[in-house]
Amino acid sequence: MGEILFLSHRIPFPPDRGDKIRSHHVLRALAGMAPVHVATFCDDEQDRRFEGDLAGLAASYRLVERRKPLPVAGVEALASGRALSLAAFHDRRLEDYVRTVLAEREIDTVYVFSGQMMQYVPQDFAGRVVADLVDVDSAKFEAYGARGRGVRAWMERREARLLREEEARICASATVTLLISAAEADLLRLRAGEAYGRVRAMGNGLDAACFDPAVVAPEPRMLAHGGPRIVFTGQMDYAPNIEAATRAIERVLPLVRRTCPEATLHIVGRNPPPALTARSGRGGVEVWGRVEDIRPWLAAADVALVPLEIARGVQNKVLEAMAMGLPVVLSSGAATGIDALDGRDFAVRDSDAAMAQAVADLARAPDAARVMGQAAREWILAHASWEAALARLPEYLGLMSENLTHVA
Repeated sequence: MGEILFLSHRIPFPPDRGDKIRSHHVLRALAGMAPVHVATFCDDEQDRRFEGDLAGLAASYRLVERRKPLPVAGVEALASGRALSLAAFHDRRLEDYVRTVLAEREIDTVYVFSGQMMQYVPQDFAGRVVADLVDVDSAKFEAYGARGRGVRAWMERREARLLREEEARICASATVTLLISAAEADLLRLRAGEAYGRVRAMGNGLDAACFDPAVVAPEPRMLAHGGPRIVFTGQMDYAPNIEAATRAIERVLPLVRRTCPEATLHIVGRNPPPALTARSGRGGVEVWGRVEDIRPWLAAADVALVPLEIARGVQNKVLEAMAMGLPVVLSSGAATGIDALDGRDFAVRDSDAAMAQAVADLARAPDAARVMGQAAREWILAHASWEAALARLPEYLGLMSENLTHVA
């Protein structure tokens, strides 16, 4: 094959959050097949520190710091009739780089990671386009719009409508469109019209040798707090995670503490908003913010709680906790795309009371909690490797024959 152009809305380093974990492993797999040229954004100086890692993997790259304020992107979106998500990730410097690479290199495949980046693929590009949307973003904004009020809800409904149109356009123009789970792929097929035959599911994997409780020491700062120690992890400036953390703090933890008064809840993940950090140190809640390595915090926990009310795709936070041998109490939305067995590998509960009861039951029965944690890790070892997740990537790149009219 020729060379590959990889477009990503965030630098795939470090692999410390859901989208970066997936893009990181995909990029490494692509680089093992052909020279890869990368156009991507960094969010902050922490991301910029990993430019050397990107340079060591890519044949060439353009890394642009994304500084466009959201209000500016909003004005651009309203003026142009485009989705805010597209305006926020539009940058002339990346446009220039893409144009130069396509003109000067033998690019026969463009891998688009996240729908915001499809805008950089010229309409007259004659090669193969693999669009990795990960999730159906329009459905997420539909859920936001249905729950909200006022101008914000109007903006979210507008975003949902425009992203749905963009997703249909992507499906119609891409050679193949990838989603993170069969459920997301089925949802997009329903919304993509005649292009449904080119929609595929490509799941996430996990490095179980890295996420292994036998090789990780528990975080002592977390161990110093009372138990059971309940953990929620994630990118904490992401709206569904903020809502889930707030739910855990306000609605689930108080119920747990009725029967387990020493229980503590630990929110771990970067960029928590002031509304969350203000809760830290009160009522058994600790908000730790960004940490260098999530594994010691999982190792110090007794239970992982994932009370997501709006969830798209497969939740890496669930896979990581399972790999670390933690019993996980999670909503049915957070369990979507993970074909583990409820009651054996994790505990699926949806009401606040049921979640709190499951956490308390596991806290009072450490042997049962240990058995569930062991079953969770065994499930990860059997079903969730990156090698298995990316096994069909060569087909999508055209290196192996595939009938793209077949719905997999």
